[in-house]
Amino acid sequence: MLGHLWLWVSEKPRVERLVTKSRLTKGIVNRFIAGDDLEDAIEVIRRLNTQGIGGILDLLGEGVKDPEGAQAATDDYLRAIKRVEETGVDTTISVKPTQLGLSFDKGQCIDHFRRIAAEATAIDMRVEIDIEQSEFVLDTLDVFRILQIDYPDIRQAIQAYLRRTPVDLETFAAVKPRIRLVKGAYAEPDELAFQKGSEIDNQFKFLIDWLFEKGTDPAIATHDSKLIDYARFAAVRTGAEKTDFEIQMLYGVRTKLQQELVEQGYRVRTYVPYGSAWYPYLMRRIAERPANLLFFLRTLVRG
Repeated sequence: MLGHLWLWVSEKPRVERLVTKSRLTKGIVNRFIAGDDLEDAIEVIRRLNTQGIGGILDLLGEGVKDPEGAQAATDDYLRAIKRVEETGVDTTISVKPTQLGLSFDKGQCIDHFRRIAAEATAIDMRVEIDIEQSEFVLDTLDVFRILQIDYPDIRQAIQAYLRRTPVDLETFAAVKPRIRLVKGAYAEPDELAFQKGSEIDNQFKFLIDWLFEKGTDPAIATHDSKLIDYARFAAVRTGAEKTDFEIQMLYGVRTKLQQELVEQGYRVRTYVPYGSAWYPYLMRRIAERPANLLFFLRTLVRG
C-alpha cells in the first residue's frame, strides 16, 4: 500500500521538481544510478565484470512524444553499442519501446529496434526489450513477436503482477521465447494487476515453472531470496544447469548476494541505468522496497 501511494505521489510534477533539484537526494541517486553519462555506466560495468557479473546497459528515459526524440534515443543506443564494442565490456542492452516512439508510431518503433538489434548482433551483443505500463504491453509484445523472427536471441521482459501475463506467455510457447521475468513496478489497478505480495509471488513462481519448461535461457529478475531459491530448485527439477539461466538484479541492490551467486556458479547480470532522466526510475525503486524508502528518508534527514 505504501509503495502504491509513493508511486502516485511521484507522478506529481511538484514532487519531481523538489526531488530533482535538491542536493540532499544525491546520495540515493548515486546508489541506484551509474551516472549521467555513458562512460559512467561503462565504468560501472567494467567493475562488475571483474567480479564475474555481466551488465545490462539501460539509457534512462521513457514516454518520448515525437519522432525527433525517438531518433535521438536510437542514436544514443547506437553510440552505446559502439562504445561497448570499443571497450569489450560484457553487457546486454535494455531498451524501452516508448523511448523509440511506441506511443505514437509502432512502425517507427520497430524500425528503430531493427537498427539497434542489427548493430548489437554484429558485435555479438544481445538486446532486451523492457516492459512498461499495461497500456503498452500488447504493442510491446507485438514488437517482440516481429523482431524475434530475424533476431531470435532478443529477450522480452514480462511482469508477474499483471493478471494477463500467463496468457501472453502462452502465445509464445511455440517459439520457446527468451524472457526476463520481473515483478512489475508501475501503479496498476486491481482489475489489471495483483496487489498483494503473496499473490504476486505465487504468479511469479508459476511463471518461473513455465519458463523452465517452455522458454529458453530464462532470466529471473528479483532480489527476493525465496524466489531466487525457487528458480534454483526449478532448474534442478527440469534438468537445467546453473549456466542455463540468469539471475538479474539492479545496480545498488543486494550486491553481496550477487557476488555469492557468482561464487556458487550462477550467471548474474546487473541492470545498470545511466542518464539524466532518472526520476521515474528512482521513484519506482523506492516504491518497490520499504528499505529503499527508509534509505531515502534517512538521506533527506541527514542532509
